[in-house]
Amino acid sequence: MNPYGDDQEEATVVGFEVPRSPDSSYNNVYPGNEDETRDPPLVPPQLQHTLLSHPASRDNSVSLPLPQNVILNHLYIENREPSRPVVALGITHRYRSKFVTVVLYKPVQRRGNASN
Repeated sequence: MNPYGDDQEEATVVGFEVPRSPDSSYNNVYPGNEDETRDPPLVPPQLQHTLLSHPASRDNSVSLPLPQNVILNHLYIENREPSRPVVALGITHRYRSKFVTVVLYKPVQRRGNASN
């Protein structure tokens, strides 16, 4: 038994009827195999200049360049070589006139490696 009454499904408020979905919204074309074979879009060139791609320096007095505004609040990954055991992810935020970059290093599991 329905505790809210038998005609709960038909209950409407005048002026607030839910419109019926158009039939055309249910006949979308499924993506074909040609969509899966296309390469992903290229990354805009300005997003390739992140702090993770800046060459490392052994001199601690050398400061990093100021990040471009377009990389702020974006998650980025280092350009990594296949032989490295870790991957670095980074994100840069601005707080007033300062920039804060958080870097996360994560081990990479190799395919076909029995120890992982």
